[in-house]
Amino acid sequence: VSTQSTWADEQFTVVSLSGDKPKQPNVIKSLSLFMGPDFMTDIIIVETSDHARLSLKVSYNWNFTCTKGDAKTAQTLFSVPDFVGDACKMAASRIRGVVAAEDFESVHKHSARIIRAAVFGMDENGRIGDSFLFPTNNLAITNIDIQSVEPVDQKTRDSLQKSVSMAIEITTKSQEASARHDAERKEQEAKGRLQRQVIKDKALAEERRKDFLLLQAETETIESTGTACAEAKARAEAAAIECESEVSQAKLRAEAMNITTTAELTQLKQSQKGEVDYQKQLNSLEISKANELAVIETDKFAKTVSSIGQDTLLAIARAGPEMQAKLLEGLGLKGYLITDGSSPINLFNTAQGMVGGAAGQ
Repeated sequence: VSTQSTWADEQFTVVSLSGDKPKQPNVIKSLSLFMGPDFMTDIIIVETSDHARLSLKVSYNWNFTCTKGDAKTAQTLFSVPDFVGDACKMAASRIRGVVAAEDFESVHKHSARIIRAAVFGMDENGRIGDSFLFPTNNLAITNIDIQSVEPVDQKTRDSLQKSVSMAIEITTKSQEASARHDAERKEQEAKGRLQRQVIKDKALAEERRKDFLLLQAETETIESTGTACAEAKARAEAAAIECESEVSQAKLRAEAMNITTTAELTQLKQSQKGEVDYQKQLNSLEISKANELAVIETDKFAKTVSSIGQDTLLAIARAGPEMQAKLLEGLGLKGYLITDGSSPINLFNTAQGMVGGAAGQ
């Protein structure tokens, strides 16, 4: 805060600044000029290139740049009587100019970048500046906080909210499908590992059985003599050959199972990847469809009201029942209801009366 003492022949000058949201002149009266840092908030109405009107609530951080002891620079601080109003008007003008060249979707997605670039400017490398300095009074805007971006039209706001809700729902379903596919893939991998382990265990059991049969054959060879010894050796050799054959068959079955499992996993991964890509494309198409339907419904309502016209509505209201029916038939309408804001209609009781009349007939 800047302070100074006064002499007997000096007088105070009242500083009149803009205030409120949006900014109005001569709202704040003060005997001192604050150096900052501080912030000021303004509400700006802008229109995009596709004629969507938006209400922007923007807060600017500001401060005066002045070297202590520099009397010449200090005098420039008072060169602009209402620095708040002038700064907000300049920023609002820049923002309106930039937003007018962008469509609604771009402004809604990249509002912070667009507004900061409009006020701070951009260098030749496309980098947004860090601040903006008013050379007239050395006022510097150091930061911009975009607090809200809302459509002015209630129908546009409702359509935007519906689109956002649908996008959230679609994203949630996509994530659920992806998680389900991942769980199925992990389950298949676990089953494959289990089957391979079972085959390995069976092969090991066959090898142990072969060793057991060899020991058994040796024992029988020791105990037997002559023909018994020869028969025992023959049986042992036969058993060894049989075991080796079973081991080889088990190994071959293990390799075949491993190849089959690997092929199934590869096929499952490719199938799941295709489903995820298809779901993403479908979700993108549904979002685009919802946005286009919202725009079509808005244009349709506006064109219908414009095509009917005020004179036609007045003629319908004054005409008799038979003439009203002909006018409605000519306009392609089945019925109408005209009222003003001072005569509300109880639609609930009206609907009950219509239902009751139909039941009586």
